[in-house]
Amino acid sequence: MKFLFDLFPVILFFVTFRYTHQHSDMANELAGRFLGEVNPAQAPILLATVVVILATLAQIIYVRLRHGKVERMLLLSFALVAAFGGLTLLLQDDNFIKWKPTVLYWVMAVSMTVAALCKRNALRLMLSEKIELPETAWLRLNFAWIGFFVFMGALNLFVAYRYPTEVWVDFKLFGGMGLLLLFALAQGVYLSRFIKEDAADPHV
Repeated sequence: MKFLFDLFPVILFFVTFRYTHQHSDMANELAGRFLGEVNPAQAPILLATVVVILATLAQIIYVRLRHGKVERMLLLSFALVAAFGGLTLLLQDDNFIKWKPTVLYWVMAVSMTVAALCKRNALRLMLSEKIELPETAWLRLNFAWIGFFVFMGALNLFVAYRYPTEVWVDFKLFGGMGLLLLFALAQGVYLSRFIKEDAADPHV
């Protein structure tokens, strides 16, 4: 359920873009009404950008009212989508919103790298209460995620600049999430060896 909640803005972004892309006249009329005169070719991505900004803001408000505290990652995501989305709307240039996922991935990679250099393993800080691992395993996991985030940031730019916007929008939802799930599954397989070892130990 939380996974779908986290995907809520991305799903709305995808649905809005796809629908308005297929109904170009309506998209141009809506964009002109709310954003002023726009390039008709940019209308779908501009409307989708407005929706993803509002959806992310709605997420923050809901989490704040429901739990009293908003996670830093959600705040960072909103700051980036507001900044890059705002530039997209202001300049009517979809390159800015296409850069947002890459910046988010690379900020996460840099943050985890800096933490590791300061002898603070970000994954261990988050997960140590739920799972016990040898120090080498924590290090491997940490750097595996750093590598994954660097790769995903580069892949996002490759798709954004090599293919049409509609392909990038599809990749943002299905490709990005699909690769994330596959990588998480691979991490689960790696972790399973330690879980089995613990289960076999009668002293645990």
